[in-house]
Amino acid sequence: MIAPLMPGAASHYAYYAPLGALVAMYHNVAGSVRQGLQTLAGLALGIGLAFILVSIADPSPLTVAIFMGIGVLLGGLPRIGSGSDWIPTAALLVLLVGGKNPDDFSFGYLVQMGAGVAVGVAVNFLIFPPLHLSAAASSLAELRLALGKQLTDMGAALKENWPPEHEEWSRRSDELAEAARSVRHLVKEADASRRANPRRKLHPRDVDQDYRHLRELERVTFHIQDMTDVLSDVIWKDDVPYAIPLEDSEPLADAISATGVLLSSYNDTDVDVPRDSFDAAKAAVEACMAATADRDAGQGTVPASESILLSLHRILRAVQPAT
Repeated sequence: MIAPLMPGAASHYAYYAPLGALVAMYHNVAGSVRQGLQTLAGLALGIGLAFILVSIADPSPLTVAIFMGIGVLLGGLPRIGSGSDWIPTAALLVLLVGGKNPDDFSFGYLVQMGAGVAVGVAVNFLIFPPLHLSAAASSLAELRLALGKQLTDMGAALKENWPPEHEEWSRRSDELAEAARSVRHLVKEADASRRANPRRKLHPRDVDQDYRHLRELERVTFHIQDMTDVLSDVIWKDDVPYAIPLEDSEPLADAISATGVLLSSYNDTDVDVPRDSFDAAKAAVEACMAATADRDAGQGTVPASESILLSLHRILRAVQPAT
């Protein structure tokens, strides 16, 4: 409806307006604006490239190929983003479709694409622009619960007869790392969906706090991965130079389980980590440290309890409530 109203020769190229609206559509408002502007910048560069070719030589297979190569190289310019693909495309269209009227075609092409981009951005801004806040919040909660379950499963394994019957926890290290990467992606998506989004005032959320929780959980994930590797080696490998003394198993299991319960005891709606759960986990870790102090694992080995306790201490430091 809008495209035929464009001035001059631009009205003859109305079919490019829907294309402009299509390329501007993105899953958040800020991305829609960015993608639309990058596309227009790429079009302008491509049109300019075509006009340079026309002004210095007649288009031929060789010169067109050279200028297409230049267009691809220009696509590597910083901040051009999604507009990189449009540089050679626009140049080629001007040369092939513009024919004897490259001025009219270039004007109509750019104006109609610009009108389409404006409509695409307006639609994304006005018609229920999506917010991805709930996905970020639920992913943070799911990762925290998964980390807590990993610890409680490891604590249970220490109290079973070795080798323990339940060994699923020993294969979750890569899964936890992948889950942490997925959560970071979703938090970044939630942050991007808020920018220039009028609905953000109706759904307030402290994304800075989400980033803080994300960094905490990433550190926790790293330490739990290390604990998983150490405990797996101790249980199922015979050629490692470290071991867990039998008398350390009970207090170490209690410390690991208490830390797992701590991680499972709160979510992102809580103002802070529950003090009672944190104190219980800290007390269990300190009791284990006292019980294992100056203990030798045996001739030719070192106690792996120290490594696990160090990781538990760092986990508690990462999630400790504000004083």
